[in-house]
Amino acid sequence: MKRKIVIAGYPQTQHVGAHFLYAARSLGLKAKLCDISKAYKAGLLKTKINWWLRGHLPARLRQFSKEALKICMEFKPKWILCTGLTPIDAETLRKIGKLGIWRISYLTDDPWNPAHRALWFMKAIAFYDHIFTPRRANMNDLERWGCRRVSYLPFAYAPRKHFRELPAATKNKSGFGHDVIFAGGADKDRISYISSIIRSNFKLGLYGGYWERYSQTKNYTGGEIDMETLRKAINGSRIALGFVRRANRDGNAMRTFEIPAIGTCMLTKDTLEHREIFGKEGENVLYFKNEDEMIRKIKFLLNNPVKREQLADNAHNLIVKGSHTYKDRLFTMITEDEN
Repeated sequence: MKRKIVIAGYPQTQHVGAHFLYAARSLGLKAKLCDISKAYKAGLLKTKINWWLRGHLPARLRQFSKEALKICMEFKPKWILCTGLTPIDAETLRKIGKLGIWRISYLTDDPWNPAHRALWFMKAIAFYDHIFTPRRANMNDLERWGCRRVSYLPFAYAPRKHFRELPAATKNKSGFGHDVIFAGGADKDRISYISSIIRSNFKLGLYGGYWERYSQTKNYTGGEIDMETLRKAINGSRIALGFVRRANRDGNAMRTFEIPAIGTCMLTKDTLEHREIFGKEGENVLYFKNEDEMIRKIKFLLNNPVKREQLADNAHNLIVKGSHTYKDRLFTMITEDEN
C-alpha cells in the first residue's frame, strides 16, 4: 500500500503547494491536495473586515479547518504538509495529531512579518510536529513560540516548470531580450532599486504585483504573467535580479533557485544564505549590497558577455546537480520525520 500525504496549499502551478503535490507523486506517495484558497472565499466586504480589522483572519477559517480534518479522517495519510500560513486552526491541528498523522509545516512566509502576522496562526504553531523554515532568522522565534522541532530548509525549484529552454547561442531571440529582469512584488524597499535601473536606461523587464501603484515604475511593469511566459522572459534576458523580502527576514527566495535552473545570469542580494548556496563572489553569481553596487555590476555584466554566460552556466550546473528540487525538499521532510 502506498504511503499517503495530504498537502495543504494553493493548486496554481506557480505555488509551492502544486510543486509539492507533483513531487509527492514523483516519490511514489499517494497524495491529495487540500486547496487553501477555499478558506478565503467570501464577499468582498466580509473578506476586508476579516483581513484588516480581525487580524488577517481567513473568512472561512473554521469551515476550512473542518474540511481539512474530514480529508485527513477519510484519506488516512501518514503526513499532512501545510505550506505557508495554512488556514487550519490550532484545535483542528490537535485533532489531526490525535489521528496519528504527522503535522509538517513548510513555512514559506515569516509569521512575524506585519503583513501576515495573525493570532490564529501563532496559536497553531505549537501544534505542528515539525516546522521547516527557509529562513534562519525566525528559527529561534518558532522554538520560543512552542514548536517542538524546527529545521532550516531553503526554497527550491520545480524542474518541469523551471528549466533552460534556449541554448545560450539563441538567447535574446525569444521576443523579450531584456538587459535586466525582475519578477516579484513591489515591496517598498525595492522601489528605489528598480527606479535606479530605470534612470540608468537599461532595458528593463518588470513583472509582478503592485508596480502600477508607484509613479516611478507604473509605466514599466508587465504585470502578472503565467509561469511559462515568465520562464521565457527570464531565459531571454541577459541578467536576472534576485531580491529577498526584507519584511520576511529572507536570506533566500524562490527565485534564488528558479533563475539558475532557467539558466540566466543572476545578480543577487548579498545575504549569508546566498553565499552559503552560491559560494564566493564571481564563482556562480555576483552579489550586491546597495543600489550603487547593483548598477555597477549590471554594467560590468552587460559589457562582459563571456563572464556573464560563464556565471549562468556555473550557477545552472550548481543548482540542477545539487539536489535543490521540491522533490528533494519533500524527501528531506518525510525522511527526517521517519527517523
